[in-house]
Amino acid sequence: MTKAYQAGDTIIGKVTGIQPYGAFVALDEQTQGLVHISEITHGYVKEVSEYLAVGQEVNVKVLEVDEKSKKISLSIRALQEQPPAPQRSEKPKQSLQSHVNENDSEGFNSLKDKMQEWINKSGK
Repeated sequence: MTKAYQAGDTIIGKVTGIQPYGAFVALDEQTQGLVHISEITHGYVKEVSEYLAVGQEVNVKVLEVDEKSKKISLSIRALQEQPPAPQRSEKPKQSLQSHVNENDSEGFNSLKDKMQEWINKSGK
């Protein structure tokens, strides 16, 4: 690495390669890092090539620098605004019990009691 990069740095880099697991981004002429597929954008990414192209300039944030292995983890997503969480309905939930009419005696008869009534209704 020609320049000392640190976690938290924001850099403009150029995409040099795309793999199923992410994209390689050149930070300078000697150094490149990896933007893992999970760090490309918020939400699910199926194909990296749907979001990035070789030669494209991108703003990236350095997540981690491993001096020993000389690997740099990058993120594009960390520089994007988090999308708002889907709003849940303000309507209060009703319990199943609220759907039951307790005054409906037929609904609460046992199967044994109902069996004779069904037999009688069937005409046998």
